[in-house]
Amino acid sequence: MGITMCGRLALLVCLLVLVARPLGAEMRSPLTVLSEGGHFAMVRHALAPGGGDPKEFTLGDCSTQRNLNDVGRAQARRIGDAFRAIGITQARVFTSQWCRCRDTAEGMALGPAVELPALNSYHREPNQKDSRLAGIRAWLAEQPLDRPTILVTHYTVISGLVGVALRPGEIVILRRDGNGRFPVVATVAAE
Repeated sequence: MGITMCGRLALLVCLLVLVARPLGAEMRSPLTVLSEGGHFAMVRHALAPGGGDPKEFTLGDCSTQRNLNDVGRAQARRIGDAFRAIGITQARVFTSQWCRCRDTAEGMALGPAVELPALNSYHREPNQKDSRLAGIRAWLAEQPLDRPTILVTHYTVISGLVGVALRPGEIVILRRDGNGRFPVVATVAAE
């Protein structure tokens, strides 16, 4: 007596489930490479509704900026939770001076957030793009990257440096190759 087509399909599905389960158990988060050295993460700030900043924007005055909303603040906490879930409880955290980036870095609660002006957006100053990106490359070349290092910044900075377009709260993991380049290892989606 032969096996029907439906029976074959059911058997195939069962076999795939049995094989896939152990493979899934062995998978690890791409964030774990941050503990291996030579890697760093760039995080696009959490959700801050709108686009750009108001015309009256002032760097040191959060009331003049586009800021995180409740969803963005919760997202920042979840980003930190994702790092803690794989054992990264402390990191070197550097942030743009924009309030939404600082609030994301502080909300992650992985260590003191150190302001790094090179991570500031150049959206309103496109003539600053090349010098800003050169500053980040030079800064990264000098960093030990011997423990988890996280940079919280803006879409323009991340896309300009490594050509990756992230949504708010997304993470790109990069490797320093020693030749001034930063190959992408992985991207981690927000929720």
